[in-house]
Amino acid sequence: MMLLDEATQPTMYFIGVTTTQSSIMKLFPLWAKELGLKDAIIKGIDIKIHAKPEEYREAVVFIKNDPLSLGALVTTHKIDLYHAARELFDNLDPYAVRFGELSSISKKDGRLEGHAKDPISSGLAMKAFIPKGFWREHHGEVFIMGAGGSALAIASYLMKKDHGDDIPAKIIISNRSKPRLKSAQEKLDGINPEVALEYHECPTEEQNDAIMNGMKPYSLVVNATGRGKDTPGSPITSGGVFPENSLVWELNYRGDLDFLQQANAQKERNSLQVEDGWIYFIQGWTQVIFEVFHLGMEAEGFHRLVEIANSIG
Repeated sequence: MMLLDEATQPTMYFIGVTTTQSSIMKLFPLWAKELGLKDAIIKGIDIKIHAKPEEYREAVVFIKNDPLSLGALVTTHKIDLYHAARELFDNLDPYAVRFGELSSISKKDGRLEGHAKDPISSGLAMKAFIPKGFWREHHGEVFIMGAGGSALAIASYLMKKDHGDDIPAKIIISNRSKPRLKSAQEKLDGINPEVALEYHECPTEEQNDAIMNGMKPYSLVVNATGRGKDTPGSPITSGGVFPENSLVWELNYRGDLDFLQQANAQKERNSLQVEDGWIYFIQGWTQVIFEVFHLGMEAEGFHRLVEIANSIG
């Protein structure tokens, strides 16, 4: 059983794996002050990866029943928590239902609400570094390692029909285990028939290397596995070769970041644009904070939050 004490002031939770190491613990008080959230605090709830369903349910029931526990952001456990506790929610947004994941827990008019914010936050993060017209001009591919909630969000955003012909030629998703890969296929197939989709079970780093080594130039390679943060290592070996003139996105912003180091080692030689997960982190957190505290935010206000984040990043 987790030790969850009744909140004595407005509290938002961070449900993760190693929450005390996150920058949000230093950043939240600064953001709360900027946003006028008087007395609001943040607390971490650490749960082991793929924990028993009872642990996820316990956390959700506590937040639901405790008056001053206002909500939570969920990382790593987004899919597991959804499947363990979905019936405890009074409302789930369409993204949560479609992708079977939850990144945001909040309350509204006495109802417990669950949202999947990743399709929004990942899209905003990608708009910041993928040039407009990149796919239309170069017809590149996307390789996403990992088949969790972030991977589904990224793939679905890149396939949105309102992008017209500015879409990748192909999206490849790999994962170490077959069940989550099969689940990803069920959720993504049919979103946009114009984009070819491939799914590969890759229990070893060498298998990911083989896929990456065969990609077209001007592609996008994404580490959506959590390796390098939640668990050690990288989803590729040091022998993996990134496609030339491509974008490389490490979703993590803290930890050993082995994948990011591998990409930076080839940056000049292969003309890579390498991005870490910092902007994704900011977008993800602000989206959920706005939901939990029922806030709206103009562009100028968001830029101010980015400035505050960068001052401690």
